Amino acid sequence: MEAKKIKQMFVEGPISSQFIAESISKHSSKKNIGAHQLFLGQVRQDEINTGQVMAIEYTCYKEMAEPILEAIREDCFAKYPLTCLHIYHSLGLVNAGEICLFVFTSSSHRQAATEACSYLVERIKKEVPIWGKEILSDTSSVWKINQ
Repeated sequence: MEAKKIKQMFVEGPISSQFIAESISKHSSKKNIGAHQLFLGQVRQDEINTGQVMAIEYTCYKEMAEPILEAIREDCFAKYPLTCLHIYHSLGLVNAGEICLFVFTSSSHRQAATEACSYLVERIKKEVPIWGKEILSDTSSVWKINQ
């Protein structure tokens, strides 16, 4: 039996507005979709100790994270009547103000798309081993899990 190919869900660096726009545009040919819901996670320029967050450097253990993300996707498709579901998370350096998480759900009706998107974001934050090292203006850094 052939191994199932895991969908690529990690992006090196920030997720560009062009990538997001192209992702949405690709769905215009799917005439059974009545609603899209998007979540865009952006790096905040928080104040921590004596500095401001200038960027976050994201890392993960892909061999562990990818199967968890795939299981979350499958659970979401089983729970909600979705047409499409996409998850993209940044790895590497993402500056304050840039997008680090893009979750995109599509369905015939808005309620399913909205609920599924929220469900996905919460599960990703709780379950996926992604770490963020905050790069501060005072040249220190702070590690946090699941930014």
